[in-house]
Amino acid sequence: MARPRPRSGPTMHDVAAEAGVSQATVSLVLNSATGSRFSNDTRKRVQDAVQKLGYRTNAHAKTLRDGISGIIGFLGDAVATAPFAGKIIEGAQERAWEDGLLLLTMNTGGNKALEAASLDSMLSYKVAGVVYAGMYHRRLDVPEALMGVPSVVLNSQDRKLRLHSVAPDEELGGLTATRHLLNAGHTRVAMINIETLESELPAAVGRFRGYTQAMSEAGLDVLPELVRFGRGNEEDGFTHAMDLLTAAQPPTAIFCANDRTAWGAYQAAQELHLSIPRDLSIIGFDNQETLAQHLRPGLTTLELPFVEMGRRAVDLILRGAEPDGQVEFITCPLIERNSVTHPKEKP
Repeated sequence: MARPRPRSGPTMHDVAAEAGVSQATVSLVLNSATGSRFSNDTRKRVQDAVQKLGYRTNAHAKTLRDGISGIIGFLGDAVATAPFAGKIIEGAQERAWEDGLLLLTMNTGGNKALEAASLDSMLSYKVAGVVYAGMYHRRLDVPEALMGVPSVVLNSQDRKLRLHSVAPDEELGGLTATRHLLNAGHTRVAMINIETLESELPAAVGRFRGYTQAMSEAGLDVLPELVRFGRGNEEDGFTHAMDLLTAAQPPTAIFCANDRTAWGAYQAAQELHLSIPRDLSIIGFDNQETLAQHLRPGLTTLELPFVEMGRRAVDLILRGAEPDGQVEFITCPLIERNSVTHPKEKP
């Protein structure tokens, strides 16, 4: 005698019976069908029945029916392993979940063969779209396979300007950082950048442009002796800050184009027995949660809007992102702590 086939779980019919509505109503409510109108009471009854019965939609059936799955692919070079950039995934995942979709995340470590295999796997799942993310803001060579599915470049830009990109507003961030020092009364403001302008790294170029714009607005010249170009690490921050602070006319404030550079500048100030912010004001960029708030005093800095950028990238896919080549810049908010004050009065 054949054993009865076990039930796989509650069905849509069970949900309809529990909610006291038709099966079609349950389907329309759960799929948020465009043009369907139901009272809040009806929606609540369906949602309560789903919760009570533990009903789950059949993702495989949906893929067969609609041609796409309830999944958005997230492909990054090192985003999942970066200590401060995981917030990008958090924002993307939250936005996907709000529409009942899952985020399938693959971290390639910059390995192009792994990237190609990961992307091929994602496309075989009939994903609704792909977020192609960079660990830091730069111009990327985007895989051709992304041209056939709604895709958005995140925290970077498509070098060929085909896909829509979402990136931090580096120039506005540099402007905001420098203005903050100028508004505190500083006129001799230095900058230690994270790369040369010739590198064309968007973060380095944009933050420098913001710095020069703020100085120009204040009627101040950008003096070559107050500008240094490092590599965005603690060592260069220390070396360049020591050079600036031991000059005949040292700055009273330094805009460090990332927090690691600022950390080096803090150490230079300590070496020279300068107090922050009484003798020297410092502002950073990135708001690395493992660093900025733990410096003494806490570092005033610009925050990279990882969560907001992640949300926006998924939102664009859900809205049917077109390959228009546009770059959408997201504002970097100022995070005020205790490393900036007015310049010390001369005796």
